[in-house]
Amino acid sequence: MSLDKLNSEGDFLLKRDQTEALMQVSRPSRYLGGELGSICKDDVGIEVRMALAFPDVYEVGMSHIGFPILYNILNSLDWVAAERVYTPWADMEQWLRDHQQPLCSLESTFPLDQFDIIGFTLQYELSYTNLLTMLNLGEIPLLREQRNENAPLIVVGGPCAFNPEPLADFFDVALIGDGEEAIVELVESVRRAKQENWSRKKLLQQLAGREGFYIPQMFDVSYQEDGCIEAITPLQPGYDKVRRRFLNDLETAPFPTRPIIPFMQTVHNRIAVEITRGCTRGCRFCQAGYIYRPVRERSPEKIQDLIAESLENSGYEEVSLLSLSTGDYTCIEPLLQQLMAKYVDEKIAVSLPSLRVGSLTPELMEEIKKVRKTGFTLAPEAGSERLRELINKGIRVEDLLETTQNAFQLGWRLIKLYFMMGLPTETDTDLQELIELAAQVKRSGKGTGGHDVNVAVSTFVPKPHTPFQWEEQIGIEETLRKQRLLRDGLAKKKLRFKYHGAESSFLEGVFSRGDRRLSAVLVRAVELGCRFDGWRECFDFSLWQQAFADCDIEPGWYLRQRDEGEVLPWDHIDCGVPKEFFLAERHKAIVGAATLDCRDGSCHGCDLCDFKELRMRQNNPVAIATKNMSIAAEEEKKVAGEEQLTRVRLTLSKQGRARMVGHLEYLKMFQRAVRRAKLPIRFSQGFHPMPKISYLEALPMGVTSEAELIDLELSSHLPADRVVNDINVQLPEGFKIVAGEIIPWKSPSPSATVASSYYCVTLPDPQPEDLAERISNFLAAEQILVSRIKKGVEKRVDIRPDVLELFRTGDELQIEVIKGSPLQVAATLLEVDIEDIRRLGVRKTGITLKV
Repeated sequence: MSLDKLNSEGDFLLKRDQTEALMQVSRPSRYLGGELGSICKDDVGIEVRMALAFPDVYEVGMSHIGFPILYNILNSLDWVAAERVYTPWADMEQWLRDHQQPLCSLESTFPLDQFDIIGFTLQYELSYTNLLTMLNLGEIPLLREQRNENAPLIVVGGPCAFNPEPLADFFDVALIGDGEEAIVELVESVRRAKQENWSRKKLLQQLAGREGFYIPQMFDVSYQEDGCIEAITPLQPGYDKVRRRFLNDLETAPFPTRPIIPFMQTVHNRIAVEITRGCTRGCRFCQAGYIYRPVRERSPEKIQDLIAESLENSGYEEVSLLSLSTGDYTCIEPLLQQLMAKYVDEKIAVSLPSLRVGSLTPELMEEIKKVRKTGFTLAPEAGSERLRELINKGIRVEDLLETTQNAFQLGWRLIKLYFMMGLPTETDTDLQELIELAAQVKRSGKGTGGHDVNVAVSTFVPKPHTPFQWEEQIGIEETLRKQRLLRDGLAKKKLRFKYHGAESSFLEGVFSRGDRRLSAVLVRAVELGCRFDGWRECFDFSLWQQAFADCDIEPGWYLRQRDEGEVLPWDHIDCGVPKEFFLAERHKAIVGAATLDCRDGSCHGCDLCDFKELRMRQNNPVAIATKNMSIAAEEEKKVAGEEQLTRVRLTLSKQGRARMVGHLEYLKMFQRAVRRAKLPIRFSQGFHPMPKISYLEALPMGVTSEAELIDLELSSHLPADRVVNDINVQLPEGFKIVAGEIIPWKSPSPSATVASSYYCVTLPDPQPEDLAERISNFLAAEQILVSRIKKGVEKRVDIRPDVLELFRTGDELQIEVIKGSPLQVAATLLEVDIEDIRRLGVRKTGITLKV
C-alpha cells in the first residue's frame, strides 16, 4: 500500500471518528471545517505543510485579522498547504484524550505532529497554557530539547513574541514583526531543508541569518544571586540582536478578499479591512504604538476595491475599518462618505472599532449612523488631566464631552468608556476624577431621550518595548481596593462598571515581563489543569499559586519596578525603537511633558525610519471626489426601484457535515449565500433591517434533511431555476437547493404550509425484541408524557398528539409527526437517551403540505 493511500484511509478514519465526537460536544460547528473560502489541498505537489495554530477557541481565532492574511499568502504557493487548528474546548479535549485521538487540522484532519511547521500566534499572555495543551494533544513533546529531528518546527509570532522568553524552552523560532514577507522566507527555507536533507541545527542557523527570526537556543541567559538577569550572551557570532521585520508598504501588501465564512457566530463576524498599520500618537503605555511603527496607510481606492471584492465573496452585512486609531486615517471622512453612498441601499453597516477623541467629528458620526449605529466606544484611558499628560494621551475634557454630546444627539443611547487604573503615580484623587468624568459624560446626554454609559476599567500592565517597561504593577490587594473605590463611586452616579479580574491581571503582568524561568511554571500549570486562563469561567488562580510554589518561584517579584540599568529579558529583541528613546520618554512622563504626533510633521527622533524605504506612508489629505449620479443614472435607479414582488419557494437538502450546523448558524449561512448570489431580496424596515426570508421550524442538531422549505421575497422577478442555480453556487458543502418554484405572493409561510413531516431513524443493533409491541402500545396510548427542561425548569409534555404514524421497515423506524422533534419520540419508544438516538442517525425524508 502506498503512503498516499495510507494517508487517505487515515484521513477517512479521523473524519468518521470526528463525527462521533461532534455528537457529544457543545458547539460542534467549531470543529466542522469545510467553510466557504477554506482551502483543502490534496497531496499532489505539496512540499511543505504548515499548521496555523491559534491558542484559543475557533470563534476567537477566526476573528483575528492576521490569520487569514498568512493563510492566503501561504496557500497561494502551489507547493505549500496551510491549514488551521484551534484550541479545543474542554469537552472536545476530553473526547480526544478518552479516545486517544490526536489534535488535527480543520481542513484535512491531518494530525498536528505530521506538519512540517506549526505556527502559533501569541496575542495574549493568558493563552500560553493553551499553546502547551495543543502541543500535548498533538502528541508533540512540550520541551524543544525532547523533540527529535522529524518533529514539526514550532514557530511563534504576534505581539507577545516581542518578549517570548517565558516560552523560550518550547519553540524553535520566533518571527518578530510583520509576517507577510517573512512567512514566505520561512517556508522556502524549510522546503530547501527537506530537499537537501539539512539537520535542524543547519536550518535554524540559516533562519538566524535572516532579519526577524529569533532562535532562543542561540542565546544563553545567566542570572545574579538577587534573581535579576546578569547577561544575555549570544552563542553564534554576529547574532547578538534580533531586529524586527518590517513591511515597508501596506498598499502593495497581499490582503485576502475571499474570506473564510464560518458557520458559527464568531466574536467579529464581518469583513475586516486593515486601512492603516502603525500609530505614532506616542501613548507611553501602548506597546502596539511602538512595535507596529511607522504609520503606513492604504489608499482609499485600494480599500474600496478590497471591500467590494470581500463583500461580493462573503455576503457579510458589516464592514470594519481596522487600525490602531481609525479616526486618524488621513481620508477617513471622504472614505466613509463614499462607502455609505455605495452600500446604504444594500443595508451594509460600516464600523470604526478604534476611535480617538478629537478625531470624531459630527460629520464623521453622521456618516456612521446612516445604516446602523454600530458600537460607540471611547478610551480616555485616565480620569485626570495629570495622568493623561503623564501617559501622553492628549485628550481634553471639553473635547470628550463635545464628542459624547454629539453622539447622544445623533441617536446613540449607549457610550462605552475605557480607562486604566494603577498607572504610575496614580492616587485615589485621580480615581475620583475618573468617576466624575464618567458622570459628566452621562450628563452630556441629558435631554436626548436616553443616555447610558458603561465604564470599563482594566489594570495597567507594563509592557516590554514601551516607556513604562520599567514601572511597577500594582498587586492583587491594591487592585481589589481600587476596584471597590471605583465600584462604589460609579454606583452612586448610576453608572455601570466592568473590570478585569485582579488575579488574571496579576498573571498577565508576570508573563508580560517574564523570563525563561517561567517555562517550568507553565509546564506545571498545564499538568494541574490550567486552560483558557483568559476565560473567567475557566480561570483557577489557586492552580497557578500551586504551580508557582511547586517551582519555587515568587510571582510577585515580576511586578516590581525595574532599575533603568537592569538587563531586561527582551533586551536582545530589537523592535526598531532604541531603549534610549524609551528612557527619554519615561523621564518626560514624570514631568508631564508631551511628545507630539510625528504625523503632524514633528519627528519623534525614535530612530526607526530610514526615510527612504522604511518611512511613514500617508495619503494626501484631500477629499475623495464623490461620484455624483447623472440624470440618466438616477432614472435607471428609479426604474430598478419599481418593485415586481416575487415569492420563490425553495426545497433544501442538508447532508453530511451540514447536519451539525445549528439552526441559527444555518439561517445566517443562508442569508449570506443569498447576498453573494446578488438576488434582489427585500428587507424589513426599522433600525436593524433584515432580509425577508422564511424558514421551517428548527431541525434538531445532527439530523439530515431532504425537505427543508425556504421562502424568499424578491423585489423583482427572476425565474425559479435561476434562483436555484445562483444560490447553489454559493452554498457550502452539505447544503443544496433541490427544487424551486414561484408561488403566490400571499402564500402562507413555510411553517404554516406543512401539515406533517417524515423522519427515518436507524434502529440499534440488536433491535428490541418487543419493538412491534412498543409501537402498538405507543399508537394506542391517549397520552405519553415526557420530561423536558426549559430554562432550568422541568416540565411534563404530552408528545402523543403530534405523532401521526409510527412503524418499522427493516432496520429503520419511520415516524410521521405534525410538529416537534422525532428524537424524543424515538428515545421514548426505544427507552434510550436522546443523544443515543442522535448518534444512531436520523434523517428527514419528506413533508406533507396542507391542502
